[in-house]
Amino acid sequence: MKRSGFTLIELLLVIGIIAILASIVIVAINPKKQLADAHDAQRRSDVNTVLNAVYQYAIDNKGNLPSCIAVTSKNICTGGSECTGVTAGCDLDVLTGSYLVNLPTDPSGATGNDTMYDIIQDANGRVTVSAPVAENTTITVTR
Repeated sequence: MKRSGFTLIELLLVIGIIAILASIVIVAINPKKQLADAHDAQRRSDVNTVLNAVYQYAIDNKGNLPSCIAVTSKNICTGGSECTGVTAGCDLDVLTGSYLVNLPTDPSGATGNDTMYDIIQDANGRVTVSAPVAENTTITVTR
């Protein structure tokens, strides 16, 4: 009488090998890093979009930037001149319509009027837009 089939040791060995290979694949793919990279790519795009809109506004307004952009760093906000609930807010709603459909907001879940992006003008007149909550690297664009 001959029995066919797998022994318990053979089954455990195969399951162990599959578990090791699955853990290697999960570590190689690293979904958390992939998501962080996707968010940072969106932030880079948003920062460039805001900066381009600011300069398009300046071109159309004889070189004048939106009035709230100053030498001190400000949070870009939406929702009217008071920027309710945003400390040191810079309302860039003037850019919506002609230059932007909507002001972009940080993909990490910006709430309220704060877009979670910052804007500053240095002493030489160069404007910098940054994403201070970037996950992997600092995202800053200056023109």
